[in-house]
Amino acid sequence: MCLGIPGKIIEVYESNGLRMGKIDFGGVVREACLAYVPEAQLGDYTIVHVGFALNVIDEDEARETLALLSETGILDEELGPPDA
Repeated sequence: MCLGIPGKIIEVYESNGLRMGKIDFGGVVREACLAYVPEAQLGDYTIVHVGFALNVIDEDEARETLALLSETGILDEELGPPDA
């Protein structure tokens, strides 16, 4: 990922001593490190860049950003289509 993309945390777990999560980016699920956002909880939205969650953001802001990225085709370009 070249952009910081908002996604919803759908699972939180520990792997090799790191806090990790599964993040849903509008239908595309990827793994990300949550070590930089210890306050992040299941259901929160976070900005992810190169596999690292960088900050927690408001759900409305996340949904608006995802919609804009999807409309412009950037979301599919960065993540691939949801069915991929």
